[in-house]
Amino acid sequence: MTSHLHRDLRTLRDDLLAMGGLVETALEQAGKALVEQRADLARQVIEADGEIDRMELRIDDDCLKILALHQPVASDLRRITATMKINNDLERIADLATNIAERAIDLGDRRPLDEKLHFQEMAAAARWMLRTSLNALVEADVLQARRVCERDDEVDDYNRDHFVRLLDRMRKHPEDVDVCLDYLTASLNLERIADLATNIAEDVVFLVEAVDIRHKRAVGG
Repeated sequence: MTSHLHRDLRTLRDDLLAMGGLVETALEQAGKALVEQRADLARQVIEADGEIDRMELRIDDDCLKILALHQPVASDLRRITATMKINNDLERIADLATNIAERAIDLGDRRPLDEKLHFQEMAAAARWMLRTSLNALVEADVLQARRVCERDDEVDDYNRDHFVRLLDRMRKHPEDVDVCLDYLTASLNLERIADLATNIAEDVVFLVEAVDIRHKRAVGG
């Protein structure tokens, strides 16, 4: 039974990484669509979301089957529970990328906003965090995972700066409220993506070291 369990776990890991690749692509395309107002890329992101949803359901189902058939313990059980959490986080990232793509399409129909924003840098940071968290998962690399957690503050700072700038813009130029709201929504979505990439990195640390580092920064740990 052990050999069958390890085979199923390898298949599960491969499927999760395949899903991660699709989500990385969706995030990259959504960021580019937002910065360059590329409606064609935005529509590709929206169209790909259904396949990612189906993969999430299949991986979740496979996790439950492994739990029922093999009743794993210790590190194997941690791997399955971490997979289920990462699977959910990846699907949520894909949904947020879809939301960003929808904002990109809306912005393409609006008057350009003459405002210094940091979406290119913010999207690049979020992509790096997602890619590095998945690399950490593949390589069981806790150092990479912790670097992802450390970079979350950078994306938070971009989001706070956008909030201040866009709120001020709406106060001074009420005619720009719609476009500012689109940008605010996109910024919040990128900030949430960074949070979810951090969640994945935290799950990698738990998987490798059996240590839960969630909320540690908030309490000074």
